[in-house]
Amino acid sequence: MDSIKRSPDLEITTLSPSDLQRPAQPAFLEERADAALLTGLLEQEGKKGSWRTACRLLEEFGDLAGLASADEAALARAGLGAQAATSLIRARRLAIAILGAEARRRPVLSSWSALVDYLRADLSHAPREHFRVLYLDKRNLLLREEHRAEGTVDHAPVYVREVVRRALELSASALILAHNHPSGDPAPSRADIEMTRRIVDGARLFDILVHDHVVIGREGIQSFRALGLIGERP
Repeated sequence: MDSIKRSPDLEITTLSPSDLQRPAQPAFLEERADAALLTGLLEQEGKKGSWRTACRLLEEFGDLAGLASADEAALARAGLGAQAATSLIRARRLAIAILGAEARRRPVLSSWSALVDYLRADLSHAPREHFRVLYLDKRNLLLREEHRAEGTVDHAPVYVREVVRRALELSASALILAHNHPSGDPAPSRADIEMTRRIVDGARLFDILVHDHVVIGREGIQSFRALGLIGERP
């Protein structure tokens, strides 16, 4: 029988006894899948020890979404090469574009989960606060999504008159507001609630509805409507 030769490029992962005894929980399997995907990107640069590097990066950034949301400077500081960083950023942009296209395909209110998936992918790991407005027509189809403000890690200035003026320019019948909390906690702040109330009041003067305000964080999302902070839809 011919002897089996080990390829110099082959990396063998040794499992510890605790790994062998560990039940195949969904979270554990997802972590392994993320590490395998990242390992493939690292191997494009010919890195040795790619599996160990992938596991280290995932631990440093929290998960694959956190890693993919990092900017090029942060990825470079973590030891990720230019080619792998570019591939990772492009893959994330492609995923967000696909989710965004799905969210726009049907009336927003009847495909709410698609919209939430898109917003979470795009905003949940952003290092600064971003405020978005989704302008809808009378059939609740998305006319335009616009980035209205970007701020510090805990504040993005929003001008009510600009939000309402743009709705009138687009002949929008309704709005959905969305912003992220870089802290990870999606619970609305008092400032969030007050700002939303002012937008709702300003839009109402022109018979424009505010369907919801969605707050996104790494720990989940919060809906103003679900929390009772915005009234029932007519």
